[in-house]
Amino acid sequence: MPVPDIIRDAPLGSLLRVLTRNRIFQYIEEKSDFKLPEEYLHILDTSEKTPNHDAIRRRQSESSQNTPDQTFEAEVDLEQARRVITSSSIRSTPYTSEALQVDLMLRSQRTKSVSIIPTRTSDGVILVDWYRTDDPENPKNWSSLKKSAVVFMLCFYTWTVYLAGPIWAASAESGLTDRFHVSPVAASLGLSLYVLAYGIGDLLFSPITEIPIVGRNPVYYLTFIVFWVLSFGPPVVDSFGGLLALRFWLGFFGSPALANGGATMGDMFSVIYIPYGLCWWVFSAWCGPAFGPLIGGFAAMAKGWTWPMWEVVWIASPVLVLLLLFMPETSADKILLHRARRLRKLTGDPRLQSQGEINQRNLSGRQILFSALIRPVEITFKDPSIFFVNLYTGYFYGVFYTFFEVFPLVFPPLYGFNLGETGLAFMSCLIGVCVAILAYFAYLHFYMVPDNLKNGFREQEHRLVPAMIGSLLLPIGLFLFAWTAKPSIHWVAPLTGVAIFCCGHFWTMQSLFIYIPFSYPQYAASLFASNSIWRSATAGASVVFARPLFLNLGIARGVSLLGGLSVMGIIGTTAIYVWGKQLRARSKFAVG
Repeated sequence: MPVPDIIRDAPLGSLLRVLTRNRIFQYIEEKSDFKLPEEYLHILDTSEKTPNHDAIRRRQSESSQNTPDQTFEAEVDLEQARRVITSSSIRSTPYTSEALQVDLMLRSQRTKSVSIIPTRTSDGVILVDWYRTDDPENPKNWSSLKKSAVVFMLCFYTWTVYLAGPIWAASAESGLTDRFHVSPVAASLGLSLYVLAYGIGDLLFSPITEIPIVGRNPVYYLTFIVFWVLSFGPPVVDSFGGLLALRFWLGFFGSPALANGGATMGDMFSVIYIPYGLCWWVFSAWCGPAFGPLIGGFAAMAKGWTWPMWEVVWIASPVLVLLLLFMPETSADKILLHRARRLRKLTGDPRLQSQGEINQRNLSGRQILFSALIRPVEITFKDPSIFFVNLYTGYFYGVFYTFFEVFPLVFPPLYGFNLGETGLAFMSCLIGVCVAILAYFAYLHFYMVPDNLKNGFREQEHRLVPAMIGSLLLPIGLFLFAWTAKPSIHWVAPLTGVAIFCCGHFWTMQSLFIYIPFSYPQYAASLFASNSIWRSATAGASVVFARPLFLNLGIARGVSLLGGLSVMGIIGTTAIYVWGKQLRARSKFAVG
């Protein structure tokens, strides 16, 4: 992982390139010793007729010292690579059986460094693609170290945004209500609006990153600069209304980590191994809510309600530094768009264009708006499977956020926990997810990945088995918490119920989030945005109604009510597993 390349692809490197007019951190096309690949020279020199690939192979054979058998093998590889790489639709719909076949072939070719023959379209455009199957500019070819660095930065970013939400609970319990003379229910709006805002932000920022000229990185660092600046406001604001407004905009500008993290993982990891990258990203999202009340609780005890808000500033600062110094662009469409520009500048030939540029010219603001706002709603209410997935994931996501209201009603009065110890109780969530992720990795490693390699992608319902198990654990965990949260029973028992719930939550969410893109690949981005706003709205509402619910019904009956409603999820998940194929056959949105 060369450090200059990492800095070159990051925002700081881009700025230095502009200031020095591309004299430092140069790309390969900008270096004086760069030679245009023979495949491009040939197709640029030929007429509008189809290139004579036999002549290319003959010249390569005459100039090489390969044996006839070796030359034939190279020809086959070239032809395979040409058929595979130039299918640009693979990058836009990666969750298909065709994508799996492409990925498996590419994995076998990457170690051979096979040249890729560019394609000429019917209107004479020459599509710029990767030069070779092991092209180092392709994010899927990056070294394990570079991929791990990007995953770490993205997870750190995601962890910070998710931590900044629940850390509010520590402030609300440590003097904020007295400072602004508001009720605990009103104080809960600081968390509710934050959660709602990052769902709304998904609708805007998710489609923007799919525009090739924009890509992932500018959305990440520009919005996080705003997030960092706004984070200085809550500790010093002198009105409750201003505080709530700041919390809303913090959630909104923090949302790109949540909206596009999965897409960034998909940029780097092949389709069959995407679940591994997604697991780490989702794990970081779980760590945030677990650590927020913990570090916020002890800080608030020592320094007052403003101190947790300052902690958001301190944690966000190194994240911003990492994003600006080292976070590279991962969107293949944007990387190839800039490569095409450099090649046009080098050759003076306007026919050299990337597929992303062509797609972008046909993209209008109206289409982006429709994809972001209208289509998700249309699919949700016209497709029963998607309606259930949104309803169910929104429900148990909302139940999870009720923990930030029920824990202060359980552990301080029943077990004598102080504010910091109540935050420490949230570690039970993290323990449950750690068990879940280890089990899920074992499921992927020993069963799902080998099965996909052997049999290809089976019917989408095959991926719902972990969700069926998880849907059983959700009510079990809630009922255990509800019936054991009493002074006569040790506090380990209700926290065990919380861990079981979180384990089921993780398995169910992971399975359903894999089911969606594989069943509706061409609408995956819209559906994830739709699911995000549904979950965020439900969670935001849950934070507000949780305290009155538990105060009126009591902890046991209130949590039991939530557990009883979650039983419906078992029925729904099983129904999709049994009848999902028939439902997809009737849907105009689903495939397969």
